[in-house]
Formats: sequence, C-alpha cells, structure tokens
Amino acid sequence: MGILMEGILLEKVIIYGSVAFIVLVILGIYFFKLRRETKQTEKKISFAKEHGLFEPVSLHPVININSCIRSGACVRACPEKDVLGISSGRGTVINASRCIGHGACFHACPVEAITLCIGTEKRGVDLPHVSEKFETNIKGIYIAGELGGMGLIKNAVEQGRQAVENIMKDLPESKPDQLDLVIIGAGPAGISASLTAKQHKLKFVTLEQDTLGGTVYTFPRSKIVMTNQMDLPGWGKVKLHETSKEELLKLWNNALSKNGIEIRQETKVEEIIHNDGSFIIKTKTGDELKTSRVLLSIGRRGTPRKLGVPGEISEKVAYRLLEPEDIHNKKIMVVGGGDSAVESAMLLADNNKVILSYRSDAFSRIKPGNSTRITKAIEAGDVEVRFSTNVAEIHPESVILKNSVTGEEEIIPNDLVYIFAGGELPTKFLEKVGIKITRKHGEALLKH
Repeated sequence: MGILMEGILLEKVIIYGSVAFIVLVILGIYFFKLRRETKQTEKKISFAKEHGLFEPVSLHPVININSCIRSGACVRACPEKDVLGISSGRGTVINASRCIGHGACFHACPVEAITLCIGTEKRGVDLPHVSEKFETNIKGIYIAGELGGMGLIKNAVEQGRQAVENIMKDLPESKPDQLDLVIIGAGPAGISASLTAKQHKLKFVTLEQDTLGGTVYTFPRSKIVMTNQMDLPGWGKVKLHETSKEELLKLWNNALSKNGIEIRQETKVEEIIHNDGSFIIKTKTGDELKTSRVLLSIGRRGTPRKLGVPGEISEKVAYRLLEPEDIHNKKIMVVGGGDSAVESAMLLADNNKVILSYRSDAFSRIKPGNSTRITKAIEAGDVEVRFSTNVAEIHPESVILKNSVTGEEEIIPNDLVYIFAGGELPTKFLEKVGIKITRKHGEALLKH
C-alpha cells in the first residue's frame, strides 16, 4: 500500500512538475517576446523623437494605460505602420505625427481605452468653432471634414452627409433668386455633401479651387487604406482596401456622374459676404453666387502650393511624406528647400536614390540641426542636391529639371515626386468671414 501511494505521489509530482515546466516555458517565451517587443518599440520611439515624428500634427490617439488590457488590437487595426506599438505589454504611441485620423484603433479597442484627441499640452491646434450640428458661430455657415479636425475618408464622408442633414432641418424656404446651398471643396466631405444635397433635391453648387483629381492626388499615400466600409450617399456601401488614388478618383466620378452632379472645378472662393440672412460667394473668376447656406469642406492644413507644371496631376506626385520606411529602390525627386523637404529627403535616402531640387542657390531657412545633417548626407553621397533648379515637367518615368541660371534642361529618370512648396493656409480666410478660431490643447474629438 505504501509503495502504491508513493507511486501515485511520484506520478502526480511528475505530472504537476511537467505542467509547471510547460507553464514556465510559456511564460518565459511570453516575457522574452514582451521584452523584445518593448525594446523594438523604444528604439522606434527614439527614432521618432530624433526625426521629429513623435509629436502629433493633428488628430491622434491617446491611450489610457490603466484601462489597457494589452490585447494589441489597436496596433493590428491601424492601417499606417508604426503609429502605435507595444511597450511593457501596453499600447503606446510611436510616430504620432504620421497618424492621419483613421480612428481604426479607437473602434478596435475592446475596453474603450483609446480617445482621439486634437493638439497636445505643448502644441495647440487651431480649429474653427463648430457645434454638434456642424454649424459655426456664423449662423448658416457649416464645416465638415478635415477643416473641423476629422479628416480621412470614412469620417469625412459621414460628416458631409450629416452636415447636409442638419442644414435641411434649418433651411429657409427656397427663393427663386438664390441657391439653397453652396458647398466649397470637393474632397470626401464635399462629395458626400453634394450627393446628399442631390438626394434632398436642393438647389446647390459645389466649388473646387483645384480639380477633383487634384484633391485626390494630394493624399499622402499612393494607396488609400480603410478598415471599415463606408456608406457613400447615392452610391451605396464602399470598402477601400489598398485602393489607388486613380481608383478612388474613378469612384468619385462614377458616383457624381450617376447622380448627375457636376463639380465647378478650378473655381477658388475669394470672399463670403453676409447679405441679410443669406450669403454672397465671390470667386476668383469673378462669379457671384447668392445662397441661403454654406458648407465649408476644405482642408485644415491648407492647400498645398502647386508647381503648376505639366504632369503634376499624377499618382506619382505627393505633397506630404507618410510612409518612408515602405519605399525601397525608387528614384525620387524631392522639391523644396525648407525643413520638411530636407527631412523627407534624408528619410527617403536610406533605401532609395534621392535628388533634392531647390530653386535657390543655398539652404537659408532650415533648422541648424537639419543643416548639419543634410551637409553630411551630401558629403557622404546619400542625397544629391540640385540648387538653382526648378521642375519643368513631370512624366511617368522621368522629370525634366531646368537650371534657373543657365537655362539648361535635364531629363532625370524618376519614380516618385514629393513636393514641399508650402501651403495656403485657410485661417485668414475663415477669420475674414468671421468664423471663430480656437486653439485645442489635447481635447477629445472622439471618445466613448
């Protein structure tokens, strides 16, 4: 009996010991993986801080570490790489400046530990005052999309629709001598608003200072990524997964064509004048439109300044660098002489052949640190700089560069062009209209 009990006890010891060993192995693997993941994340954060990518530009996630359950759902859901990561098992922000407001992390978090905020304690973001109905402090003028802080396609499309629905609730009786609504801007919010206005049989006009293609092609990525489908008014359910700019443009045009909507392109609004309860819209071309309501769906960052050269409206051209780590073995032309151009050229130079074109004969307005780094990059042959040059033409496989001193032109093989020529910010335009601008310091725009 004693021998039997000893045998049973030994068997249990072996079983429990084996289970304990397996558990220890699993825990060891887990903690090893966690430690490695944390080190990788900390390394990425250091790189982001060194290259000025850590501070958010606009909308960005804020993670409540006390609520985070370490599921990693936010990291997996984010379509942009390395915006979020895992450190010590918890979600953390890495490259906040690359966040472009998808909100996928917000929706993916199983415990609602993420809030989407605008601005930080150090860096405030100026935004127009907008009510929950999308109306500004000026009665009759509404804002939807990126200008109000919520960019990205799905958010902007939904806001464009909601803004028009709210306008309908407070729209005065239609008058024969004026429009019901003028929509300014033909990005995702403006297109959605136009389609919604058409559904409600409003008398409206949509004005776009560029071309519809120009609006789409200013997107920073060559591929548009969405994790959730959107409901495009007058068209139906749409899911964009790795959709090219050209495919997106085709979608917009098809939706507009199907609903008989024509956008007035290359029509820049110069002034909005109050007129006894209505508004007069003055354009750069000299047109005057009288309307009951106005919806602004222009970009918050302002309009990227274009070069105005043949071929600029092309999928290979972008005005903001978002994914340098994903670009390899390309011939790239970076245009500009400010910090954005210099920093982008150096980031791209790690895995590509980069030529930086600048119209002046020397850098004169960049930070001292960037000046030192670009000088070293030039000396090492990592970046080739062409001073006193301007892009004359952009072709599918090349760029024609013109020397402003000699007048000589050179055909340069090329895959991608990044233009950093500044922008025309809308702040003065809004202030002239009378729209109140407030500075947001880390305020929540989207929370559970």
